[in-house]
Amino acid sequence: MADYIYTMELRLTPNQQKGVTLVQDIARAAGMNVYLTGGAVRDIISGFAIRDLDFTVQGNPLKLQKDFERAGAVIGGADDDFKTIYLTLPGGVRAEVSSARIERYEKTGKPPVVSPATIIEDLRRRDFTVNAMALSLNPGSRGLLMDPFNGAADIEAKLLRVLHNYAFVEDSSRLIRASRFAARFHWPMEERTQARYESAKENNYIEYITNRAIGYELEQLAYEDDPVNVVRVLEKEGWLKVLSAHWTTAKVDTVGLSQLMKTRQQMNDLGYAPDPAAPVLHFLTARLNEKETSDIRKAIPRRDLAEAWRDLEDNAKDLAKRLSGKEAATPSRTWKLLSSARPEMVLFLAVTARQQAVEQKIKNFFTKWRQVQQKIPLPEMTELLITSQLPEYPKISEEVFMLLLDGKLRSRTEILKFLKPLAPPPPPPPPPPRRGRGAKATAAQAPAQAQPPPATKSGKKAKGAVAPAQAPIPKGAATGKVSAKPLPKPVPVAAKKPKNAVSKRAVLKKTAAKSRKKAKKH
Repeated sequence: MADYIYTMELRLTPNQQKGVTLVQDIARAAGMNVYLTGGAVRDIISGFAIRDLDFTVQGNPLKLQKDFERAGAVIGGADDDFKTIYLTLPGGVRAEVSSARIERYEKTGKPPVVSPATIIEDLRRRDFTVNAMALSLNPGSRGLLMDPFNGAADIEAKLLRVLHNYAFVEDSSRLIRASRFAARFHWPMEERTQARYESAKENNYIEYITNRAIGYELEQLAYEDDPVNVVRVLEKEGWLKVLSAHWTTAKVDTVGLSQLMKTRQQMNDLGYAPDPAAPVLHFLTARLNEKETSDIRKAIPRRDLAEAWRDLEDNAKDLAKRLSGKEAATPSRTWKLLSSARPEMVLFLAVTARQQAVEQKIKNFFTKWRQVQQKIPLPEMTELLITSQLPEYPKISEEVFMLLLDGKLRSRTEILKFLKPLAPPPPPPPPPPRRGRGAKATAAQAPAQAQPPPATKSGKKAKGAVAPAQAPIPKGAATGKVSAKPLPKPVPVAAKKPKNAVSKRAVLKKTAAKSRKKAKKH
């Protein structure tokens, strides 16, 4: 069980993980068992991008709407018949919370009779084996994977398999869904599923499709990673005209759609996560008339998506006007304006802008100015110890970035002049090394000690060297009783005369003695 929870947490984005926790906590507080189901579980196991989160609760999720709104979620729509609410969770995560139910079809083309059910019964009424799996989020069974139709094996084999023989007869929208999944995943239908698909197509069961199902399939096109390819497959199978009678690939702005997907990927690489649904629908229906576009908009179950699509062009014009005015007169002001705008508006305007000045500002926002931002922190900031450890660092770095964009910091001198008042004070000098009492006494006595006389190479004292004066040992030193009498002054020791040295008086005496001897002889 723990392996699936680990896989889920590994595959979900941080915002999606928070969304799972939020739905889980609200459902538990209401006493409802909650499960992650359908496409979310399929994409977690298969490795495909997880586009949205589907939850199933054993209870009525319509009662939880106020709880979700208090938690910061936006209610995008609700279906009273099927007990389903459409949410946009904090962080822009799309989610759907449905009641566990049984759908019993009494007659082809008629809406099913819906009644509450267990989670296993809910999985049995679904379309394909790969969508009939659930992951428990409940305390006693958290991480338990329920896969009664072995959908994990079909994911491994990359096959689409219906759950029972009457799948396409009961709900003909599954014909469109099978083609859409085959185009998205590049998975073929299992042999018997393909045979039932062809039989339902030949018998024209698609004519029994409900308006609710059409709206759901239209909405799903808005979230495809390659909508042009999906639309081409639907047109080839004849399903595009079912969604809208006059809709063909010729009425799709394929060039604009391709550029939109490319710009979206560029924004994703920069850390933005724009919701491309409304712009995608704009380009998919670019050449349909107003009535046809309005009919498609009314059929979409998510009212927030329909409104975002309806207001898309007006909001883009308003943003372009602001980019052309005083609000974006400098690069720094333009950066702040585009950073605060909704990412999907920037995405759409980047593709549809016709004013060269607006187009250039958006281009600079994605390329040139971002390169300037990457140069922070500057070497001068590091030199002045303005680092990320400072509480004021985010504000300082933002100010530096704005000044660099506007060309107000061009030289090292200007940068240092701006940064020096903001630099932290230098650290205090290290304290001097501490000395012990013995070291201090030794240092005080060292100058008073006399140096020994220099020695010759043989180690003997040099002749004429003066011996150091030594103080006499006071009486009682041996017994520890020292006399209070003052010590006598030290007597200097005379230097020894060399053996061959003769004094001047001796020479005079010797000379005088010789003179007396000569006088006696004469």
